[in-house]
Amino acid sequence: MVVGEAELWERMSRPVAERLLVTPLLSPEQVRGGSIDVRLGQEFILMKRSARGPIDPLVMDDDANDYQERVRVPIGGKMILHPNQLVLGATLEFLQVPNDLMAYVIGRSSWGRLGLIVATAVMVSPGYRGSLTLELANLGDTPVYLYPGTRIAQLVFHTVTGAGVAYAQQGGKYTGPVGPEFSKLSLDRDWRVIRALAREYRLEESRPMD
Repeated sequence: MVVGEAELWERMSRPVAERLLVTPLLSPEQVRGGSIDVRLGQEFILMKRSARGPIDPLVMDDDANDYQERVRVPIGGKMILHPNQLVLGATLEFLQVPNDLMAYVIGRSSWGRLGLIVATAVMVSPGYRGSLTLELANLGDTPVYLYPGTRIAQLVFHTVTGAGVAYAQQGGKYTGPVGPEFSKLSLDRDWRVIRALAREYRLEESRPMD
């Protein structure tokens, strides 16, 4: 069930331990209907070309810095996003989501009509704490300026039924960030099996043919 405007305000006024926290909330107009608008923060991660070739998730934790460049744009400044370019941004707001709520991140249609897609990982888990990393992609044919502090997306909250384990208690990889974070795909446990199979495959390839 979608949490409506009246309940959103009530949730944001509860005691700290069970409060829905979205801060700083610069304007009450950010809360309307069944959603909360979030603003674009000042820090960005730009993807850059690397002399080491394609991104390899199998070993990405060893050379992630080869694929990213961090920049900071002050409020009042702007950054250009070129067609077919992907940039990681973050919400200006810090979130604390109660264990009985989750949220979906939806790009604002006004930006979408300019070609900007907020291609985020969409779901905010129960118990999540931190700023949200946003994958910003320009699918249009014309460059677009991004302005920190502008409303970039909206959060639609849903209630969660049944007892669950909070995101942080699950050992979530992205707990507590205060800015954009690069992919931590290489920390997935699946890679232990993939690495073992890759080693076996290389050994098999290196064996001489009869």
